[in-house]
Amino acid sequence: MTGLFHQPEPYSGQKYSDLKDECKSSGQLFKDPLFPANYSSLFRGGAQKIANVVWKRPGEISEDPKLFVEGASSGDVHQGQLGNCWFVAATSCLAIHKALWKKIIPDPVGQEWNPEKPDEYQGIFHFRFWRHGGWIDVVIDDLLPTVHGKLIFISSQSNNEYWSALLEKAYAKLFGTYEALDGGGLEEALVDFTGGVAETIELQTEEYKNNEENREKLYAILKKAIDGNSLMAAAIPAESSAEMEAKTETGLVKGHAYGITEVRRIALQGTGLFNTFNQEKINMIRCRNPWGKHEWNGKFSDGSPEWSKISESERKKIGLVFEDDGEFWMHFDDFCHYFVNISVCRVVNKTIFSTSKTWEEAKIHSAWVPPMLAGGCANFPDSFLKNPQLAFSVTKKEDDVLISLEQKITDREKPKETIGFHVLKVEENRQTRMHERQQIIKSSKFKNSRSIFSRDTLKKGRYVVLPCTFEPGKQLEFLLRVYTDEDMKEKHLTSDSPGKLGGFCGLCASSPVLGVRIRFVRATGLEKQDRDAGGADPYIIVKCEKETVRIPTVENTLNPEWERSVLFFKSKVESPVEIEIWNKNPIRDQFMGLTSVLASEECDAKPYQLPLRARKPDSPTPPGNLVITLTVRRDIDSF
Repeated sequence: MTGLFHQPEPYSGQKYSDLKDECKSSGQLFKDPLFPANYSSLFRGGAQKIANVVWKRPGEISEDPKLFVEGASSGDVHQGQLGNCWFVAATSCLAIHKALWKKIIPDPVGQEWNPEKPDEYQGIFHFRFWRHGGWIDVVIDDLLPTVHGKLIFISSQSNNEYWSALLEKAYAKLFGTYEALDGGGLEEALVDFTGGVAETIELQTEEYKNNEENREKLYAILKKAIDGNSLMAAAIPAESSAEMEAKTETGLVKGHAYGITEVRRIALQGTGLFNTFNQEKINMIRCRNPWGKHEWNGKFSDGSPEWSKISESERKKIGLVFEDDGEFWMHFDDFCHYFVNISVCRVVNKTIFSTSKTWEEAKIHSAWVPPMLAGGCANFPDSFLKNPQLAFSVTKKEDDVLISLEQKITDREKPKETIGFHVLKVEENRQTRMHERQQIIKSSKFKNSRSIFSRDTLKKGRYVVLPCTFEPGKQLEFLLRVYTDEDMKEKHLTSDSPGKLGGFCGLCASSPVLGVRIRFVRATGLEKQDRDAGGADPYIIVKCEKETVRIPTVENTLNPEWERSVLFFKSKVESPVEIEIWNKNPIRDQFMGLTSVLASEECDAKPYQLPLRARKPDSPTPPGNLVITLTVRRDIDSF
């Protein structure tokens, strides 16, 4: 388990409790040898880009230092002289989710300054971050860089509150210097704070800008995300340093990331006698500027006339207040028109906020290693399949599938590799590595970024995701994660062939001699068995030696089309493949006919039309034919 309740690993072997005990015994405040209070921790190569820096502990800056003053809030975080607005925005998002920040800042009460127990203060703090599949505990001292007694980086609205400045220092330690935080990505920080999976949605594309249907779908996606306690923020990126924090005509500010705090359909007041039944609902979204000022001034802004169309009871229901607090509502169409992108971080660990199920997870920690596991992308057909492979199944009629690929960053100064992945449709029972290219149904973007994400709706069936670098021959570690609503029967495909078949506990098992792939194309002219117009809901049961596979139901038809395949490995050439067609019913399924194929001679995608027959020779022959293609090979490692 790698969720928020997993025991974190001490970063660089520094254990908080041991170091604090050592400080108590020695009577000395903690000084971190791994992140010293000098220019080497501020700038790459120890450059002195800011003059007159003095490192001070909070008690030397404020009379009554506190970790928190009245808890954490998004207004606690004010950007300093670093270009790390992305980190400031992520920290502001974190602040409004108490369940999250209490995990990032462990034992906040125990770490708080306590004037009644001054001996408990040792100048040492610790924070937790998620990195490459696991949680780490980062220890720091509380020496903070100042100029003329003022913090030069993140500070709080309250002069004596220090949780945000100390959190920034711990994160900077993780990256090597404060300067390394200049110019990062909001979604990366959100992932490091939650262990979730993040995506960036570009709003200024034809997909959303001029397509109302797609905007409606996006609204549903964001609604599901906010209901699942996802962290979300929207932004209008500044295209130059001169544009940073430039206020637009609409009141929105470039370079700021606005936290999304609610997604809700709001009822307009009805008219006529039947008010309740005559209400139109509009898609609305609530945003918060973590800097606490500069609000939206368009439709549905604070005090705008549009709010007169909303009943008093509806306003109370959504907690509407008109204050200059940085929080405001927008119509979703306006939101999509004026904001440029949205970062969505889905917190996939179900135990953080509630006990309800959220996502099923499949993941592999692996590496691209030449020459056998670093084949590059699909542009390199000769080596493409020489990549790690993860098989998974969609068990619902269709399901939202989230895929996240992250390369392990060991040196932030080194250029990132260009990475991505492909998703291929495979046989329903695939358990071994692919050696023959199959249908690619999804390809991610390939970018030289830390992580790549995709969200797609896939139909019921089995798939293999191939993570890859763009070019072959690259060597580095990665983490691949796949999420679906239901159990996905995942398997990291590492074996080229199935090994020995049959037997009991390995006894009398036989080596496979043939590989057989059957693609079920369609059935025609099946017997009507249901009263409804379709006549039947057919599915297939296929058996070969001791393995049985079910091909999903096609509803309301006597001429079903499947376009699905199975893969068997036979230990006996003469053993047939038996195929039965059944009609799915609520109480008891009905037999519709059977057929078989010997599959003993080599062939490649050979078409067959197989007539159905009854179970017993003296029973009436059922109507219908099954159309398949058959591939049989003695080289079982060629599939």
